[in-house]
Amino acid sequence: MQNVHKNFAGIVALKGVDFYLKPGEIHALVGENGAGKSTLMKILSGAYTADSGEIYIDGEKVSIGNPRKGKELGVGIVYQELELADELTVAENIFIDSLGRNGIINWKKLNARAEEIMNSLGFNINVKNLVRNISVAYKQMVEIAKALSENARILILDEPTAVLSPRETEKLFETLKRLRDLGVSIVYISHRMDEIFSICDSVTIMRDGEVTGNGSIKDFTVDEVVERMIGRKLLNMYPYRESRIGEPVLEVEELTGGVFENINFNVRCGEILGLFGLVGSGRTEIARAVFGADPVKSGKVVLDGKTVKLRTPSQAKREGIALIPESRKEQGLVLEKAISENLTYCNINRISKPRGILRRQKEKKLAEELVKKLSIKAPNIYNPVSSLSGGNQQKVVIAKWLTTNSKVMIMDEPTRGVDVGAKVEIYNIMNDLTDQGVGIIMISSELNEIIGMCDRVIVIDNGHKMGELVREDINEMNIMKLVVGGAN
Repeated sequence: MQNVHKNFAGIVALKGVDFYLKPGEIHALVGENGAGKSTLMKILSGAYTADSGEIYIDGEKVSIGNPRKGKELGVGIVYQELELADELTVAENIFIDSLGRNGIINWKKLNARAEEIMNSLGFNINVKNLVRNISVAYKQMVEIAKALSENARILILDEPTAVLSPRETEKLFETLKRLRDLGVSIVYISHRMDEIFSICDSVTIMRDGEVTGNGSIKDFTVDEVVERMIGRKLLNMYPYRESRIGEPVLEVEELTGGVFENINFNVRCGEILGLFGLVGSGRTEIARAVFGADPVKSGKVVLDGKTVKLRTPSQAKREGIALIPESRKEQGLVLEKAISENLTYCNINRISKPRGILRRQKEKKLAEELVKKLSIKAPNIYNPVSSLSGGNQQKVVIAKWLTTNSKVMIMDEPTRGVDVGAKVEIYNIMNDLTDQGVGIIMISSELNEIIGMCDRVIVIDNGHKMGELVREDINEMNIMKLVVGGAN
């Protein structure tokens, strides 16, 4: 890709970008949210058209005007926000573009081929299951299988491990290495530096629509990559916080739900409590139950010493509990609505007249305050929130709760798909909230994040509490011992 330019409504997204990809390599594409990574790859896949610039594949100049043309040229892309049909089976989703091409579907052959692809990825999934019945992690694998079914020679992966467990990530890496050895060229977009330096052969670094560095991954250090991404040195990934922890603000006693039972824990004012477990452990379901989004069979939730029965999220919100959900696209945003509306949904009363009529000027003022506070890169607050990068969408999900005076904030994967600089911004917001006396429950798949941010950690496995660690005992070995049942 040579001298690629792209503007959106006067906003410059790409400024003469050059990008080179070799056969049989895993090439990291890194940068802050809004740096232009996804725009560049959407042009390569045919989802966007460049304003100017040239693309060559195997030395021949090509014109990629739409995604179908991209697929014909061997370009496959798996987006960070999954695009699957929930009411179709795994096999049907994998081959959705070729279903019934000749008017007849050989279901036996279709299922067998889908199973073969999933097995090659190292994931054992019943391909006859409806996609809505499988976990987010497995949905990610279906997306990758779908791209491989179309004989992609160039495979673009956008944050592919964001929802995978360490073991699932390991399996994915094994698959990517096999594909690389077969000559497939892989573009690997990720904010996880450990993954980039573990799996990638080369790297291209972007900032503000321009390339700030490229070459062999061996020629860079982590600090050098981060500095070129954000334009400054990052002194401390996990900002210092002097914990001033008070009395319990939330207590969960013998809570039992669909996939968990007899869960006990509390979170105190000014504390960050980590809830750690592998994907499928029940951690998210526990959070949703506390927030009133999922039903419980027994047990109780105590808030400020008073037992509360939370049957709906609106009840939880009124009582002072907030939830940053695991999946922003499905549960945290209304994608077709404006950024301003998404930012103020949790504050409708604050921006409305007594009879429920919205005060648009108040909405505008509040939205602009939140955009500034979280450094959300939004050229126009009236654009649909779907127009933002994934990381900026995540900031919107967090921002809408910041003015609700919540006593407890449950954050499920709060930095998923967020660049290094933005992560630090979110960590600072968390520290500010604890300084105000808010109790935070933090769910994360990143062990370093749990270790770096939490005052205590509860480990969940298979719907059960395996144990609890306090600050001085929180380390990778102790956490993983509890995960595998090595301690109680």
